[in-house]
Amino acid sequence: MGNISSPYRSVPDMFASRVARSGDREAFSYPVPSPGGGSETWKSLTWNQTRDRVRDLALGLHSLGLTSQARCAIVSSTRIEWILADLAILCAGGASTTIYPGSTPPDCAYIVSDSGSLVAFAEDDEQLAKLREQRAAMPGLSKVIVFEGDTGDDDWVMGLAELAEHGAEIHAERPELFDELVAAVEPEDLATLIYTSGTTGRAKGVRLDHSNWLYEAQALEVLDQEMGARGRQMLTIDDVQYLWLPLAHAFGKVMQVAQLRLGFRTAVDGRVDKIVDNLAVVRPTFMAAAPRVFEKVYNKVVLQAKEGGAAKYRIFKWAVGVGDRVARLRETGKEPTGVLAARHKVADRLVFAGLRARFGDRLRFFVSGSAPLAPEIGRFFYGAGITILEGYGLTETSAGAFLNRPGEVRFGTVGLPLPGTEVRIAEDGEVLLRGQGVMRGYHNLSGSTEAVLTEDGWFATGDIGALENGRLRITDRKKELIKTSGGKFVAPQGIESRFKSLCPYVSNLVVHGDRRPYCVALVALDPESIDVWAKANGLGALDYDDLTREPKVRAMVGEAIDELNEDLPRHESVKEFTILPSPLTVEAGEITPSLKMRRRAVEEKYAELLDAMYEGSIQRL
Repeated sequence: MGNISSPYRSVPDMFASRVARSGDREAFSYPVPSPGGGSETWKSLTWNQTRDRVRDLALGLHSLGLTSQARCAIVSSTRIEWILADLAILCAGGASTTIYPGSTPPDCAYIVSDSGSLVAFAEDDEQLAKLREQRAAMPGLSKVIVFEGDTGDDDWVMGLAELAEHGAEIHAERPELFDELVAAVEPEDLATLIYTSGTTGRAKGVRLDHSNWLYEAQALEVLDQEMGARGRQMLTIDDVQYLWLPLAHAFGKVMQVAQLRLGFRTAVDGRVDKIVDNLAVVRPTFMAAAPRVFEKVYNKVVLQAKEGGAAKYRIFKWAVGVGDRVARLRETGKEPTGVLAARHKVADRLVFAGLRARFGDRLRFFVSGSAPLAPEIGRFFYGAGITILEGYGLTETSAGAFLNRPGEVRFGTVGLPLPGTEVRIAEDGEVLLRGQGVMRGYHNLSGSTEAVLTEDGWFATGDIGALENGRLRITDRKKELIKTSGGKFVAPQGIESRFKSLCPYVSNLVVHGDRRPYCVALVALDPESIDVWAKANGLGALDYDDLTREPKVRAMVGEAIDELNEDLPRHESVKEFTILPSPLTVEAGEITPSLKMRRRAVEEKYAELLDAMYEGSIQRL
């Protein structure tokens, strides 16, 4: 594939063009609390209003000494101020350093120091406290700007409004300066430093320049044109995005730049517990999410069906079976006819219509990424009339590299490459990618860069996969492949993903067996789902800790393990399992902020439990 040519020089240039074309159209909406403490309301910004706020912040940053490619950190959850700050940094000529709000104070200090950030945005008092605690470890950090909270008497800290006021004064004196700063940004200038949360080792700063993000935006524009030529709609200026993804992650960032190129409206709210409520308010046409969101919705639907009694659950299972047949048919490009079509209409009326209503009445599709989506869950939603487009990419490829297309979904694959991206499979099965989305390298780590990026531009992803009619199927992480002591290879991710569709009461399954005689598993229960199950099974008085030791819970999980094993070769089957005393969490370092499991960390933490499952292993064989 050839290069994709963007008509813009930089992200700020693309932003300025969008403002010029769509000035009075709504760009963003976001929730604001009511002054009296009542229900929150949603406020809107047009593109012109967004430009004015970004301009004042950018000029304020310029007055603080933010120069070309100088780094400015953002430690915050997803909110409108994050987007405004990021655009302001880029328009001032700087580069954004992203920090997850759940990061520890030492991790914040490491990223700020390693990136060489001169200025930092902090969301609130909690995030500010982290930076204050580590101030001595960040001597190069000259100023912290808080979105909300108490700035105190410390000259080191200032409020967002104060920064904007400084910028407005500069604009009044030099009205041409903002446009000059935007025009000075070059395609190869550093735009973003994203520190990979990493499933192993210390986070590495991935250097992504403006041309990386311009490619992502332009590839989606080209894809939209290609889909339109085939009579299928992708994204248009009239679409509405609901954005809750962590903007510290590349997946969230690519949804930002896509909006600048395509012009759709975005509703911004990073509170995960508000997703369901907000869907009815925002009424989006599309939303991007990690698979865990779809797993939780699926689990909740299954639990509610079971709570409705035996008759209701039988109807639900029948409808799911019909939906699965329809989904598989649609994957071949066909629609149901005859008896199957009639049954699907009944299933839709009894089950699926209610499910679609939960997502608002305008949803066209979801986009799933950052971790594998279980095909069974994808087909469940597809049969219900809800399309999930699974994609694939890494921070090192500016997030987007592959995507299933509307009307051309193949579950179990991550679809076809984005226009301009090349792929090949190495002899050992590793997926290699080349294209304009590939990073320029790791920050301050030239040796690490050379280990994964060849001179002719091929990036070694670390994922094992295969191409099927041009579509990519990811089977596992190269470093996570299990080789049993009998010499058999096991790809744990697929097994783990499949299990979560079989047992709605589990949040994580960790398959283990490298250099062991057989595979075992650690099981982490989902607190919300297992609580519902407990109440329905006469165990409502037990807390989470008690339930992990309850024989009835073990029997329930065991039934799902047995069902899982029915479809697995003998060497891949799970011979034993242990229920963990607590869920896997980001705070404990067991999963990444993008919800990927840190397998090595989990295995090290629960080494004794794993060893115990191999006692007497000779007799088990």
